[in-house]
This record gives sequence, structure tokens and C-alpha cells, in this order.
Amino acid sequence: MADIISPERRSALMSRIRGKDTKIELEVRHGLHALGFRYRLGGAGLPGRPDIVLPKYRTVVFVHGCFWHQHGCHLFRLPKTRTEFWKAKVDANRVRDLRAEAQLRELGWHVETVWECQLRGKADSERSEAILALARSVKRRSGQVSRPPR
Repeated sequence: MADIISPERRSALMSRIRGKDTKIELEVRHGLHALGFRYRLGGAGLPGRPDIVLPKYRTVVFVHGCFWHQHGCHLFRLPKTRTEFWKAKVDANRVRDLRAEAQLRELGWHVETVWECQLRGKADSERSEAILALARSVKRRSGQVSRPPR
């Protein structure tokens, strides 16, 4: 089936897809900051260039779009046109993600991934709970879990 819009229009639409500072990524960053986490952006010099780096916890966070990183949720569906192209593209993204994650672990970093489907289209309480779960996981994995006083 042919695309229903012109190649120029499709190109214009695709060029508007952001690679950084996405709505989901901003929500995770703001949520972590509100919980007292301080972070660095971009992960320059680290494998895979993580979206959020939490140096104090030796943890990196990737905020992945379900389509681009081939998540097995309801948001991932291969396009019906140029299927071979898109399958090769998202497969390569997935392999690159796994390789970067392994390299980060070898360097002693904890790796967390937040998927688009955990936040997109959810109620405020569900999004807040997802960010709280991330924060708890970061603290637990780094050994800095706060325990209630006795």
C-alpha cells in the first residue's frame, strides 16, 4: 500500500520527531528532580548516551520510545509499508541498546529503562507511581535505601 501523503510532507512530519527533551523524558526528569534527585543530561562519554545520569547513585536512565526501541507493548507495531526497512531499523536499535547496556554494566553503572507506555496516556497518579517506582529502584540498586527508624 502506498503512503497517502507526499514524500515531502512525510519528511516534514518525520523531521518533527524529537530525539531528546521529549515530553516523556521531561516528565521523568521533573519527577526525579521533585523527589530530590540531581542528575546530568546527555551521558556524553558513556556508551549509548543515556538520557539521565545520576552520578551519586552510579545509575543511568534511558527513556525509550516503544516504537523506536521495539518494546513488546501495545504501542509497538511495525508499519505495513516498507516492513523490511523498519524491521531492520528497530532490530538494529534493539541490538545497540543491549550492547550499550552491557558496556555500562561492565563499567559499574546501574541501568534503568523507562518505557513510553509506562507514562503515555496514563492518569496522573499512575505516572507519579511509575516515577516513584523508578526512584525506589535507583535507591535500592545503589544500596542507599532509606529504612524507617526503629
